[in-house]
Amino acid sequence: MRTLVLRAKTGDTEAFGMLYDRYVELVYRYVFFRVGSHALAEDLTSDTFLRALRGIADFTWQGRDFGAWLVTIARNLVTDHFKSGRNRLEVSTAEILDTPLDGPHIPENAVVTNMVNEHVMRAVQQLGPEQQECVILRFLYGMSLAETALVMGKKAGAIKALQFRAIKALARALPKDLG
Repeated sequence: MRTLVLRAKTGDTEAFGMLYDRYVELVYRYVFFRVGSHALAEDLTSDTFLRALRGIADFTWQGRDFGAWLVTIARNLVTDHFKSGRNRLEVSTAEILDTPLDGPHIPENAVVTNMVNEHVMRAVQQLGPEQQECVILRFLYGMSLAETALVMGKKAGAIKALQFRAIKALARALPKDLG
């Protein structure tokens, strides 16, 4: 991955394209979860990679994954979008919670899984913005404590505490008989 980034830094468009292919889904999912609109998520994801392309020459390795740098750019774009005052932050989870009922899945299990996911996502939406972002980055995207800390601009210890409080709040918000 490091070699690919170094090639992209020197203007190798094929290398940047490979980075795009590797990270576009991660960035899109992050943005979509924050904005709740496919069209807006596509626009902001595109803007993320455009900014990354323009700024890749200045990218330096600081012990974090290239994907964390992209998510940081996306996070800033989402923040700027909602700071513009024309929009409110609303997270729509209906579309990402649709579980296909065809294929190898047993329909009853898919329905139960979907119901559990809906409860969990509603509970996540009730968290404060920082706790929400921490849970999303750590558990939905599988980022490490260090990567989450870098994206959120905090120390790893602060992320641990934030995550702990978020999990406790989720446990209180979820029905006891869930799952």
